Amino acid sequence: MSQPHIVALGGTLRAESTTGRLLAAALSAAEARGARTTLLTGDAIAFRHYEPGLGKGDAAITRYLEALRTADAVIVGSPGYHGTLSGLVKTALDYVEELRTDDRVYFDGIPVGLLATAAGWQAAVSTLHALRTITHALRGWPTPLGLAINTAEPGDAIVRARGGIDTMVGQIFTFLNR
Repeated sequence: MSQPHIVALGGTLRAESTTGRLLAAALSAAEARGARTTLLTGDAIAFRHYEPGLGKGDAAITRYLEALRTADAVIVGSPGYHGTLSGLVKTALDYVEELRTDDRVYFDGIPVGLLATAAGWQAAVSTLHALRTITHALRGWPTPLGLAINTAEPGDAIVRARGGIDTMVGQIFTFLNR
């Protein structure tokens, strides 16, 4: 594959959220390997609750779905809110249902890197588990390494996660080059 397109989605509505920064770091690692990337976070995924057909004519939802249609791989990141993914990320993933009639349904056959952040291990790990379950339901192939990042630990989460990010992105490229 000459220049894969990798789309990262997730984060929060805060401009400098840890999850959004980690997604950007993952895309930076992918760009260093030659990928074309798209980051969808904050307002770019702040959609109404999903209802089939509700997004028709919504320019932001149309852009989001077109980015996913052209993606060779996806990275999903969510903060852990009350032990699971945020409503913002869940709603964005619910809109993937609009890809159900495409030639490539949902995330069928593409690698999906996952990362979860929370101010504690329990919520970070349970959020990661929820993201894996959703990825399987969307027919994606989660990378063997998913990242659970405890934001309550000292130090910069990006620095602490760097090795894991590089491994996860490497696994995406290994899948793409098979």
